[in-house]
Amino acid sequence: MFTSVLMIEKALTSADVEFVTTLHGEEPVTFHVLLQPRGDQADRLLRAIDDIALGELDEAVREGGTPEGEEARSVGERALDVSLQALRSAGSAAQGRLVEDHPLDALKGLVAEVSADEVIVLTDPHYVEEFFHRDWASRARHKVGVPVLKLFSHSKA
Repeated sequence: MFTSVLMIEKALTSADVEFVTTLHGEEPVTFHVLLQPRGDQADRLLRAIDDIALGELDEAVREGGTPEGEEARSVGERALDVSLQALRSAGSAAQGRLVEDHPLDALKGLVAEVSADEVIVLTDPHYVEEFFHRDWASRARHKVGVPVLKLFSHSKA
């Protein structure tokens, strides 16, 4: 049995589920999913800059309407439930939780708690953070003590 901690920022698509559940061939995988609901104003600004870098000006404008705070928590809970059910339907064991503060500390703690074999960070591209190595995957590589695989989601949030 292979144990993966899967860090996400939105509900998994069917393509995402197929991708992560087939990474290890026929070996059974248990997923421990961490989902962080949308963040604060600084996160909104970074998402808008990423949208502009991708030439998606309409998306950058819509960032102002993205749920934040308690509303984001509710959306996050639904996204986590959908993701866990999709992983289970694909034949994997899956459990998860929302992360609100200090996502990398939560990640490190979960990796130790479940004796994870790897961490998979599955997000949309975040060019500003990636350029400065401030994205989750880059920072996790220095904290968790297991291999960290960075994958891009198959759809925009």
